[in-house]
Amino acid sequence: MDTLLLARLQFATTTSIHFLFVVVTLGLVTLLVGLQTAWFLTGNPVWERLTRFWGQLYVINYVLGIATGIVMEFQFGLNWSGLSRYVGNVFGAPLAIETLVAFFLESTFLGMWIFGWHRLRRGVHLALLWGVALTAYASAFWIMVANSWLQNPVGYELRDGIAHLTDFSALLTNPTLGMAFGHVVAAALLTGGVLMAAVSAWHLIRRTPDFALFRTSLRIGLVTAAVAVTLVQGFGFAQFGPVGQAQPTKFGGGPEADALVAEWTARFGPGDYSPPVLSSVGLGFMILIGFTLGCVWLLLPLLWRDWVIRLRFPLWLILFALPLPFVAVILGWIAREVGRQPWVAYGLLPTGQAVSGVDAGVMLASLVGFSLLLGALAVTNWTLLARHAARGAADPALGRPPGAHDDDARPEPAFA
Repeated sequence: MDTLLLARLQFATTTSIHFLFVVVTLGLVTLLVGLQTAWFLTGNPVWERLTRFWGQLYVINYVLGIATGIVMEFQFGLNWSGLSRYVGNVFGAPLAIETLVAFFLESTFLGMWIFGWHRLRRGVHLALLWGVALTAYASAFWIMVANSWLQNPVGYELRDGIAHLTDFSALLTNPTLGMAFGHVVAAALLTGGVLMAAVSAWHLIRRTPDFALFRTSLRIGLVTAAVAVTLVQGFGFAQFGPVGQAQPTKFGGGPEADALVAEWTARFGPGDYSPPVLSSVGLGFMILIGFTLGCVWLLLPLLWRDWVIRLRFPLWLILFALPLPFVAVILGWIAREVGRQPWVAYGLLPTGQAVSGVDAGVMLASLVGFSLLLGALAVTNWTLLARHAARGAADPALGRPPGAHDDDARPEPAFA
């Protein structure tokens, strides 16, 4: 078997699974900030219950998402030593900053927030959650800085066959960065909003006692999803300009693409420098899902009436729409990453020169092992999320007063 193909399959599998955790984490933490801020400003215990319920789901996803990220990081040294050696001086800088932000600051803030219930003053506790959210966005930003450099290498020079960073500010002003970062953030908000709306719809379909509580979270989720899907579409289409200029071969041929191919052929030898058809297929289906999710705007005026909610049909539509944003983000990742092929760093480092020189059998073993491990983490995550979501918001374990037990729990009244 081909070592390069196995390495690419492994990276595609592990990053796809990890990305699903990332969009849920980034989307839910934004909603959590709004919920706890509302509780801090109003003192209404309903906002506290919502914060505890959705915060518990967020913590589950975050913890298992960190585990998938650690597993994924092993691949850079194991499977892509050529990448680390050739462009590590540039590509490694934003990754190092992201690691410090995500694994130190964000995790520290989150740990203090989890164990700070009823121990810290409410303002301090809220500030910690804001810290979690801001560092989460910072983490996503630095990941996109690194990825955008692979899409469009800037601010470097080659010395002795190795790329060296010469202009750090060029990384931050990369033309392929701004709209891509906005697109990812909006996609995360869309995913978090649809997830909140779908879980709330499930409880309303089941006629749980907390009707008013989940009606509130349903409306929050729908409004978030509606605003986010508009941003997703706007940032998504806005990327075509800078990406097309940075990667002329990505969206088809033309004089500029032909000139680049001729230059690459002279430098790297003859080969197929056109991206695989898979990238265009992924892009097309992602756009289709994006327009489909745009129909969420049509549900807003309907779900503002209780009698429509009790009809259940709109709720089932929301529930069935839950997988769509997850499918869309994977298709978007495929369109962005596969469309860069056959390059790891566009026009600079061919994928074949970046892969580690290991035996195909070893690569196959790591592909199977890593895929099974991340698959198990993903199944565990969704099982735990479904189980805790189904229990409702009567008395989540997160934020429970010290010494309190399940038998002592009494749901607080919800507002209409």
